[in-house]
Amino acid sequence: MSATVVQRLLVLAATALACGLAALAVLATRDETEAAPGAQGAAAPGGWYTAFAASRGLAGDAERTSCGLVLTARSLGVTHPVLPCGAKIVVRFGDELVLTEVIDNKLKSPRTQFELTEGLARELGLDGTQRLDWRFAVAPTG
Repeated sequence: MSATVVQRLLVLAATALACGLAALAVLATRDETEAAPGAQGAAAPGGWYTAFAASRGLAGDAERTSCGLVLTARSLGVTHPVLPCGAKIVVRFGDELVLTEVIDNKLKSPRTQFELTEGLARELGLDGTQRLDWRFAVAPTG
């Protein structure tokens, strides 16, 4: 592959990333009352966002996600229609904080912004549809 093609691919990838981040920023700044189902949620104090979440239910036999993962009863992760597969996020419900990742982009129900695997919902103590806080995971500095 020539250097020109590689440079063009890098510019294209950087542009796509910038557009994706801009779209997330626009969604994050929308007023909570305007947020449509499936939007990522409203900004919370300290860089946290709020969103409605529920369990996606028990994993089916060899259930495969849109991210290409096969779910098991031990799988921990979230479904979100906009965040990219593999995005690392921290979710907070009550006093529980859990580092997890996006494992699917296809919601089973339009009533939530996040769907949690049954194991993650159980770990957080989330029952039914509840409001939780989330933020992007930040690599430790130092």
